[in-house]
Amino acid sequence: MMMSSSISSSTTQKHQQHTTRLLSSSLSSSSSSSSSGGFRRRLFLSDGSRRRKTNNNITTTLKASYPSSSVSSSSFVDTSDAENYDVIVVGAGHAGCEAALASARVGARTLLLTLSLDKIAWQPCNPAIGGPAKSQVVHEIDALGGSMGKIADKTYLQKRVLNSSRGPAVWALRAQTDKWEYSNAMREEVESNERVFIREGMVTELMVNSNDECVGVETHFGMQFHSKAVVLTTGTFMNGKIWVGRKTIDAGRAGEGSSVGLTEHLINLGFETDRLKTGTPARVDARTIDYTKCEEQKGDEDAKFFSFDPRNHLVIPQMSCYLTRTTLKTHEIIRQNLHETPTYGGWASSKGPRYCPSIEDKIVKFAEKESHQIFLEPEGRKAPEIYVQGFSTGLPERLQLELLRTLPGLENATMMRPAYAVEYDYLPAHQCTRDLQTKKIANLFFSGQINGTTGYEEAAGQGLVAGANAAAKALGTKPLILEREGSYLGTLIDDLVTKDLREPYRMLTSRSEYRLALRSDNADARLTPIGKECNLIDDERFKMFEDKRDTIENELARLKKFRLKESSPLVAAALEQSKNLGAGGKQSFTLEELLRRPGVTYDKFVEYKRDAGIDEIPRPLTKWEAECVEIRVKFAGFIQRQKVQIDRDLSKHGKEIPSEIDYKDIPMRLEAREKLEKVRPSTIGQASRVGGVTPADINSLLIHMEVLHREKEKAP
Repeated sequence: MMMSSSISSSTTQKHQQHTTRLLSSSLSSSSSSSSSGGFRRRLFLSDGSRRRKTNNNITTTLKASYPSSSVSSSSFVDTSDAENYDVIVVGAGHAGCEAALASARVGARTLLLTLSLDKIAWQPCNPAIGGPAKSQVVHEIDALGGSMGKIADKTYLQKRVLNSSRGPAVWALRAQTDKWEYSNAMREEVESNERVFIREGMVTELMVNSNDECVGVETHFGMQFHSKAVVLTTGTFMNGKIWVGRKTIDAGRAGEGSSVGLTEHLINLGFETDRLKTGTPARVDARTIDYTKCEEQKGDEDAKFFSFDPRNHLVIPQMSCYLTRTTLKTHEIIRQNLHETPTYGGWASSKGPRYCPSIEDKIVKFAEKESHQIFLEPEGRKAPEIYVQGFSTGLPERLQLELLRTLPGLENATMMRPAYAVEYDYLPAHQCTRDLQTKKIANLFFSGQINGTTGYEEAAGQGLVAGANAAAKALGTKPLILEREGSYLGTLIDDLVTKDLREPYRMLTSRSEYRLALRSDNADARLTPIGKECNLIDDERFKMFEDKRDTIENELARLKKFRLKESSPLVAAALEQSKNLGAGGKQSFTLEELLRRPGVTYDKFVEYKRDAGIDEIPRPLTKWEAECVEIRVKFAGFIQRQKVQIDRDLSKHGKEIPSEIDYKDIPMRLEAREKLEKVRPSTIGQASRVGGVTPADINSLLIHMEVLHREKEKAP
């Protein structure tokens, strides 16, 4: 289904006025403004204004005024403060879009700066959303009012639930999306928000005042934009370099130049930077593939959705993906040409993603395997480009087509785009606190691949948190702090800011100790109330959530009380379905006891709705509500056990560490002291997860905290 790219006339008028104002300002200042001429620290006043000298050498103050967060219902938008914002978001990828939209939902006037207006929320690698652990992240983004899930629900080509034969903790919805429709739909989402203003520009410097507070940004062409908070979501663009064999070009991704200057400026401000690497496979022409030699992979007939808002649930005709495999010839060509790749040739030493290896890495590290699965996935409903998943490579372009044609079904394939590897700068996220604000510079937030993560979903989740907290900082509202025990997003951020990660971080279900409690089906129950408190959820959405929550709780209570005799047709059908396991001569059963039996689903109650009393409840449950009820009944014992574990861990590890604590005063090992001083954890639990810190070190910390507490109590 193609998404309309039109927006409302009022929004169009707003952006025309905004663009006119900025172009006018740019032209009028071009003769007098100059670029930085070096990566020096810019000094600004504490209110965000800049100190300059006039022609008469008299110091003047250029004050930055901040508009009210309220938005007029009129189609006219005042652009007199076009270069002054509450929040500036740099980068319009998945992190940047969610950051800008979250900031706007909180109430902040937000500027979204991007290198290209034509590539908003672009999917340069696989155009897919979700998958193991990533789908939980997307559900959590939606539960907090984010847009990734609902856009995926409107633009999917195929949907499948992975791990469906296992327990609900690892069920994973994955959507293959149309990359052009997805980008257009997200751009429309951003452009139609009256608090978000979009502009092209390459940021090269941050404006930092004498109090070490970020008060705006400066672009390559010398334009300055003032704000109360800044979010950097630079993706793979900071000093990005693409490799195809031995050939290289400065670029953030194919066809787009890299961002130059910002890394050097951040280093000048005292930040630590490093390099990471990722890659993407070739694209081939669908019209040149013999699909009869491949295994068809159809989507699920009963499509599920990421969004908890049923208004976003669209049933769209699905397309098939296909499965092929590498051959001995494939492996032979790779082994003979390893020296031609950036990694094995030795001219690109950056760390790549461990859980998304290149085909060369698979052949070298799993030499005993004779074949590897390769998936052929469409990139668009009307485009012939096919993404060759599992086949990313750094080999020269002249060898890539030969390699592709060793795959069954691709013997006569035509390559449309070559595979490439990309190196880029990132800033280890231990330099941020749990709100993703940097420790060195106040009001500056990092999110996405700049923090060392890989994946659209991880980036979008961080963007939402950073954008919400930047707006909260600018407006003085409640920040969004997510606990490790309460969400995958909390786990993701805790890992990033606590551990000194030196390879691309990917979210996995195994990274969470509490994954049975952090399921996709209950993401709204866990996070939507938090989103409401932080102004991310509007009243209409929250009313929908409350209705769903109350319906589920009422049905669970009813199932516990509603009892049927053994002679009931529903009881007979349920016992037969479960092969009479554990019947034990009982004379009656509650609906909860029947639902707990193996093989019995809530659909059985719907089938025997008169016996099950469904006709008597206010309204029938939706299939999403029924699934929640079923999971909570069938896994009640396991869920309760995990809840006890979470409560125990919170009581043990939830103790907050005073922000002013001096680790040099604590008798512990030098390594632990240095690591804790570097990370500055906020809780005992976070401190215990810092690499190099032992249980003995934690005991020393606890004793020191108790001593400080007693001394404070004794103080007059």
